[in-house]
Amino acid sequence: MRCRRESMLLYAVTDRSWVGKQNLMEQVESAIKGGATCVQLREKGLEEALFLEEAVEMCALCKKYNVPFIINDNVEIAIKCGADGIHVGQHDMEAGNVRALVGDDMIIGVSAQTVDQALAAEKAGADYLGVGAVFSTTTKLDAHGVEHQTLKEICSTVSIPVVAIGGISKNNIMKLSGSGVDGVALVSAIFAADDIESECRILHELSGKMVKG
Repeated sequence: MRCRRESMLLYAVTDRSWVGKQNLMEQVESAIKGGATCVQLREKGLEEALFLEEAVEMCALCKKYNVPFIINDNVEIAIKCGADGIHVGQHDMEAGNVRALVGDDMIIGVSAQTVDQALAAEKAGADYLGVGAVFSTTTKLDAHGVEHQTLKEICSTVSIPVVAIGGISKNNIMKLSGSGVDGVALVSAIFAADDIESECRILHELSGKMVKG
């Protein structure tokens, strides 16, 4: 299973700091029911065995709904849980080395902030790019900003799908119209919502309009 552009439309990135009335698995299921087209499990501080247990359960949930399941950073966990893909940053493992470990079938996503980084990732075998931060974000404090013009240049230069990330919400998503992105990756805009399913319905519709704009 390799990356389809339509899978990038509403890309949900988990953040357990927003777990409350629903546990993480319930939150993800609500997001999918509302229209999330891809799910990335992002865990920075979880012990490895618990991370794997969670990844196996979430992978099964995503398979139930036929939604691609991506692991952030941890190649070993992605392989062990049978994830559809792995996403790596510029300071993680290079895409070509990731491909050698995961084989031909797994989706590889790479973070990029410049045209050069985007081209290098595509050449190394990336299936999609995560480009940002396109707006200021409190989720990732070390994220560097990407100008709208740079985002457009990346989208027009590479042939693989591009998803915008960083500070995106229903209030600013339409500002990305005309950029060429295939969708948006969202963290707090989804998982901090009081009603995740309803919020994702709104975000899915807006993202669809933005991509066509």
